[in-house]
Amino acid sequence: MTASHDGCRFAVPASRRLTWDLLWLHRSVPLCSHDRRMPLGPLAELRAAAATRISWAALFIRAFGKVSIEIPQLRQVWFSWPWAHLYQHPESVAVLTVHREFRNAPWLFWGRIRGPEQRSLAELQACIDEFQNQPVETRFSRELQLAALPTPLRRLIWWWNMHLAGAARARRLGTFFLSTLAGRGAEIQLPPSIQTGCLTYGPLDAQGISRVTLAYDHRIMDGVLAARILERLEQILLCDMATELQSRRTA
Repeated sequence: MTASHDGCRFAVPASRRLTWDLLWLHRSVPLCSHDRRMPLGPLAELRAAAATRISWAALFIRAFGKVSIEIPQLRQVWFSWPWAHLYQHPESVAVLTVHREFRNAPWLFWGRIRGPEQRSLAELQACIDEFQNQPVETRFSRELQLAALPTPLRRLIWWWNMHLAGAARARRLGTFFLSTLAGRGAEIQLPPSIQTGCLTYGPLDAQGISRVTLAYDHRIMDGVLAARILERLEQILLCDMATELQSRRTA
């Protein structure tokens, strides 16, 4: 760190390097976003009556995983090198943004859940709880190792996973992404991401309505399909997820 009368210069903290990398990669993914206002008040009542806590994140991840099985475009990823082509993964891989305080600094990590459509809500909630509560050194050791590397080497690793990793790209980087600040009473307009589908939702208003936004890779799908995905997501939340929550009242 170098000081002067006007301030000081210092290296980018390790806690910001992975977010910096994500924003660098995000520039190459042409995202477009659409939203749908969903009446989730009845689902909120079922959540409150459940025997054990099930977060909104668990509900959205499981529901979107189900939609991804029905709509294969959500399991496809775009490869630009060595030529433009698509790869379709057999299952969905959810990536959840996780905010943690570590070494006296705020960090963003990304928790991965393979095949969320095949897991129960309780299993998904257990995964989310691990992301939030396990020691960072244990749960996000690879991310910490990556953040410690010089920028050129980090970018080379990211580039390899984005362009050459094949099936490993979906396992490592996910097929869809969930980021939200609803628990803090805020909405994210367009979360930066590198996945084909990026999902976010806002807090419920007085009428029990939540604005749910899907950002998508426009090279793979168009707005009509995005609207259909949001419609189907709402159906699964209000039917399938409601049924699962109803069964948990006495679980």
